[in-house]
Amino acid sequence: MTSSRVPERGRDEFARFYWRAPGQTAESFDDEGYYRSGDAVKPMDPAQPERGFAFDGRTAEDFKLSTGTFVSVGPLRAKVIAAGDPCVQDVVVAGINRDDIGVLLFPRLDSCRAFAGLGDDAPVRDVLAAPAVREFFQHLVDGLWQTGTGSATRVARALVLEQPPSIDLGEVTDKGSINQRAVLTHRTAAVERLYADAAPDVIRPRR
Repeated sequence: MTSSRVPERGRDEFARFYWRAPGQTAESFDDEGYYRSGDAVKPMDPAQPERGFAFDGRTAEDFKLSTGTFVSVGPLRAKVIAAGDPCVQDVVVAGINRDDIGVLLFPRLDSCRAFAGLGDDAPVRDVLAAPAVREFFQHLVDGLWQTGTGSATRVARALVLEQPPSIDLGEVTDKGSINQRAVLTHRTAAVERLYADAAPDVIRPRR
């Protein structure tokens, strides 16, 4: 069996372009030929950049509101998860072509049950409807609204989901992180309810 060696120039061109797909090439490579991975990073220590960088979400998940305002999903997700500790397991940011930002919250049910004073066998719906749990999430949304600096960072509505993210539907990646696009695709009904003004289970900030 023989093989032919690809010339140096040929290898470079192959590495920098998709075969017969100029549109995909334009989207995936910058003007210098570097691949756009879609990963966002931040310094481990801003004062010591030599320590390296940490993963900070996916720029491919970012979107624009109906006003044209750009929403950076990664930092906002991290903020919501931190502020929602210990009752928020994960969050998906919604709002593409909408007037404001909404979030779909995946609750950490063991912590929610502790807040509600309920046992491990308490139904999810009862746990999330408990006054103490509702107040926790209301306080969370109030804080996210108050600390937002503009429409790109201010959460205007939230919906706590009863069903956890599905591995079978690809809502969780192989790395164990949430797949924002898959959740929004498979839960269009939840997104519509999130933006329905009359939906009673949608949490809006007290202003």
